Amino acid sequence: MLILLAFIIVFHITSAALLFIATIDNAWWVGDNFSTDVWRVCATNTSTCMAITDEFNEYQSIQAVQAAMILSTIFCCVAFLVFILQLFRLKQGERFVLTSIIQLLSCLCVMIAASIYTDRHEELHQSHGYRMEVSKGQYGYSFVLAWIAFAFTLISGVMYLVLRKRK
Repeated sequence: MLILLAFIIVFHITSAALLFIATIDNAWWVGDNFSTDVWRVCATNTSTCMAITDEFNEYQSIQAVQAAMILSTIFCCVAFLVFILQLFRLKQGERFVLTSIIQLLSCLCVMIAASIYTDRHEELHQSHGYRMEVSKGQYGYSFVLAWIAFAFTLISGVMYLVLRKRK
């Protein structure tokens, strides 16, 4: 039982780490001489970065992705704290339903963020606000990590729903 508990905690911490990296790191869309995320655009050859502001086309879409990723990370961290609290407060045989609901909300938020970015990426990178050509690129590892975090949060949310507290 202790091994299962350790696995669940490590799995949840891994999910949170993936969400933090996907939200913060600058690699949602990458090219030969640039990398972009939901916060800024960086030229890799000159190491200069420019914040994404309201002068960009589809700025509302970027803000929706930002908000959903932040909410997802917050929900994942809150779910972990609730899980720790429920470990000590639940009676034997009860399920971790509250933790599951919060973790599934995290899953929903990261899915929304990654889906918006997937759907709107062409319009996002055609903006005249960029000082460089960013339309010719590909999805970066932060984008992939966001989708992996979606799978991890979904699995852990379902795992918490099935899990019962034992002695």
